[in-house]
Amino acid sequence: MNTPFDDLPPPPRKPRRLGGLRASFLTGLVVIAPVGLTVWLMWTLIGWVDGFVLPLIPAQYQPEQYIGINLRGVGVIIFLIFTVLVGWIAKGLIGRSLILFAESLVNRMPVVRSIYSGVKQIAETVFAQSERSFEKACLVEYPRKGIWAIGFISTEARGEISEKAQTDSEVLSVFVPTTPNPTSGFLLYFPREDVIELEMSIEDAAKLVISAGLVYPDQKKSEETRKKAGD
Repeated sequence: MNTPFDDLPPPPRKPRRLGGLRASFLTGLVVIAPVGLTVWLMWTLIGWVDGFVLPLIPAQYQPEQYIGINLRGVGVIIFLIFTVLVGWIAKGLIGRSLILFAESLVNRMPVVRSIYSGVKQIAETVFAQSERSFEKACLVEYPRKGIWAIGFISTEARGEISEKAQTDSEVLSVFVPTTPNPTSGFLLYFPREDVIELEMSIEDAAKLVISAGLVYPDQKKSEETRKKAGD
């Protein structure tokens, strides 16, 4: 016995072409998004430097007067040349003498000397080639037992911190970054036995933090790192 619904045509199937176009669009988006974001960030950074440097140059010496157009990136080139020139002068005897004289004047100013000393320490830590960088990536239990966080081992604790820490072993200073901005975080001190060192590189650990756990280090690189450590 046939029902009234037996004579109805089957529901139309969605064409597969739309699915293929959707997959191609998503693949193209994955390829374009990192490139576009990188170009946009670089373009914005160059414009920011130009907007800071070019107004400091007198009008008669503006590059636009000679080039005829407002060429983006000229301020960056001027800043690089100026920075190299200042560094070259600072390495000489006269430059060091001028820097010491200027710092002696700054140290006499109550508020300015605090700001200057803090900014100088940060700049020396970040930019100076002689400073030590992070030693290794690690795992620590933070903010409580049973919860693990990625950290970066900086140095062994010294001085008053090492003396007053209530532990029988060495104390390590560990920087625990935040996601997705690894430049901010917490400086924590752990006993050495509570710090688990990882075989992944600092760069791979940073990628893992920035991507919120989505980008894991390549397994082949981990094996190569393990072999090198074994040799």
